[in-house]
Amino acid sequence: MYVADVAESEPGFDVVLVRLREVVGRLESGELTLEQSLAVYEEGVQLARRGQLLLATAEKRVEILVSAGSGGGLEAVPFDLGAAPSGSEA
Repeated sequence: MYVADVAESEPGFDVVLVRLREVVGRLESGELTLEQSLAVYEEGVQLARRGQLLLATAEKRVEILVSAGSGGGLEAVPFDLGAAPSGSEA
């Protein structure tokens, strides 16, 4: 079982991404005052940081279990998108 590095009461990645897109849309609209733009930009920065934290946490959790040598034990190996697990053919 994994222990989450982020609070479960906080919004998930999909929610953060949707909200971040809304923030970008509001900023690009040109309809905000300077003060409103700054407040929305600040929210966007916080959302981007939250999204980065969620992605980093997910990356840490993605591990591949592979057989470790002839001992038959298991070894946790960090996920590498470009490499297939040993002993498997794609």
